Amino acid sequence: MTLILSQQAYDDLCYETAGQLHHPDIEDQFDQIYQFPQQLGCGFKQEIELREGILLRICDLRFHDRAAVKYLEREHCLGYHFHFSGEHQGKYHALGTKRYAFCGSGLAPEETICYLEHQPFLEVIICLEPDVLCSFVGNSEGQLPEALQSLVRRSDQEYYSRSGVATLPMQTIAQQILQCPYQGIAKRMYLESKVLELMSLLITQQIEIQTGEPQISLLRPDQIERLHYAKEILLHQLQNPPTLMQLARKVGLNECTLKRGFREVFGKTVYGYLRDYRMEQARSLLEAGDMNITEIARAIGFRDRSPFALAFRKHFGVNPKNYQKQQKNSV
Repeated sequence: MTLILSQQAYDDLCYETAGQLHHPDIEDQFDQIYQFPQQLGCGFKQEIELREGILLRICDLRFHDRAAVKYLEREHCLGYHFHFSGEHQGKYHALGTKRYAFCGSGLAPEETICYLEHQPFLEVIICLEPDVLCSFVGNSEGQLPEALQSLVRRSDQEYYSRSGVATLPMQTIAQQILQCPYQGIAKRMYLESKVLELMSLLITQQIEIQTGEPQISLLRPDQIERLHYAKEILLHQLQNPPTLMQLARKVGLNECTLKRGFREVFGKTVYGYLRDYRMEQARSLLEAGDMNITEIARAIGFRDRSPFALAFRKHFGVNPKNYQKQQKNSV
């Protein structure tokens, strides 16, 4: 069942719980946690106003049912989203684990955003006032470099947006934001520094996109984004991966572009990438020692242990049982 909500209805439900808000940091009145409404699911949203013009929001929740929220045209802030887990799909972005969206200010068009049911949904959202960005990267007159001017648009102009897979430095900084070890003033200083550090990576990337040399690849940026989404689908469906035709349809590419593009972007065929990922997952599970061989085989998509053992031996040159024994003996 899909729960369909207007933006107003969704916001009303979320802010009905405003009376249940609490301050996790007694030294910081601008750090607030709202419980996610029980009618929709469970979890919370945390908002921290780091200073005027910089808002940090952390969402950690899950929906009881599949949900579709219909958003009207609205003013959009400058900022970014970083997803740790969970997926949602809209007209302009399909975001999943370790993906980000980078958006400028301006007018966000009407769209419907869909959320999957029962999935842990964890993301960090940063909203900045354009004046804050200008204060850091603008010239003496407060003007942005030409490569960044698309990030700040009038409220009647459609906003700029792009999405992609987060680099390892981006992932590290986002994780540090989640795991901030401080309270009070030290917390605010730490979080603001990390928010700006992550923003600097996105700004650097944006300048490279706008001013860099033309790419040799024949793939369009939206096709590359769809290929990364295809990879995420594969990794989330290890036990029952889609066929090439099914995968191509899910991400909106034809099979030829999917196969050619996957090799170009990831250096491997679709199923070659899936095979290698399965084997690395298997090795990690063997090293952990919490599961037997049959359980590991099924966890990564093999129906029984014999084909798994053959694939593992072909990949690593050793049987999984022997590999597990080696790990135990080395402890």
